[in-house]
Amino acid sequence: MKKVFILVGEASGDLHASNLIKEAKAIDPTISWQGWGGDMMSKQGVEVKKHIRDLSFMGFLEVLLNIRTILNNFKLCKQHIEAFNPDVLLLVDYPGFNLRMAKWAKERGISVVYYISPQIWAWKASRIKIIKETVDRMYCILPFEKEYYQSQGLSVSYFGHPLIDAKRNYESHKSEKISTTKPVIAVLPGSREQEIIRKLDIMLSSMVNYDDFQIVVACAPNLPTSFYDKYRSQYSFAEFVSGQTYDILSIADFAVVTSGTATLETAIFKVPQVVCYKSSYLSYRIAKWLVNIKFISLVNLIMDKEIVVELIQKEVSIKNIQKELDALIFDNSNRDRMLYDYNKMLKLLGEEGCSEKIAQDLIGYYSK
Repeated sequence: MKKVFILVGEASGDLHASNLIKEAKAIDPTISWQGWGGDMMSKQGVEVKKHIRDLSFMGFLEVLLNIRTILNNFKLCKQHIEAFNPDVLLLVDYPGFNLRMAKWAKERGISVVYYISPQIWAWKASRIKIIKETVDRMYCILPFEKEYYQSQGLSVSYFGHPLIDAKRNYESHKSEKISTTKPVIAVLPGSREQEIIRKLDIMLSSMVNYDDFQIVVACAPNLPTSFYDKYRSQYSFAEFVSGQTYDILSIADFAVVTSGTATLETAIFKVPQVVCYKSSYLSYRIAKWLVNIKFISLVNLIMDKEIVVELIQKEVSIKNIQKELDALIFDNSNRDRMLYDYNKMLKLLGEEGCSEKIAQDLIGYYSK
């Protein structure tokens, strides 16, 4: 394995991919890396051919509205891979795009590895067929996924969750970058433009009466700081911090979080949270029809019960956010119960060293 092309479509994938690449380089520094991704991958020496800021489309309707751009991205990605001529195509999450690229790469004799396995247990179980046909090695990061895939006749590997390593890496290098004399409510509105536009006004409007707290908004590093200018001018009581989500979570006392990887990150930092999810009406109705899961947040999915309150669609309102946040701030029993369940969840996620173990397994597999 001398050349690896890595495909990432979102900020969370950029984080996990960068940690995996770091560990792989420590084992074999001769591997050449190229791909699609973000700033964190770039810092690890990956030649990033297309940035994730141009790739994130949220929801079924948004995908349809941007179908021409997406089709052009498939064409461009194939050109980049052919020009690089890699030994391995390493796919990270982003299944709608990546599984199509897996099929194309396999037909051309390129070995395919999938890191952060597609969540076919939630929807599109039929994708198991293309995974079996195209993926040579797959790594899942949720404890129940290995058993699920094995029940479908597919062998996968589970070495724990990479966010445990991400937090460890952060704590070994952190410095006090954010200071405040007040307790902190963190607002994590997501990394995609569409989801931020849909929710951030509501999230911040719900914060206007919390004068005893410092409100800190985690701005997505993949978006220009100017994107948040209108929110800064309208909500002057809030502090907007870009690319420092872990710095924010490390000092946060409570959080209001967009559903996604951030809910699990917030739990790993042991911050009591309220989860929000709001997409377009059509996208939500289609998802409701197709997706077969009881919960939307990773914390609740892993524990298979409601640990954190989920506000979905119309439930994402100023009144409801304040109600659920107050239940955490003013009722110690609610807060203590959530923190107790966080600790149980952390035990399920496993020990540190996930990224290192996957890197060792991956390089060992191709060294045989």
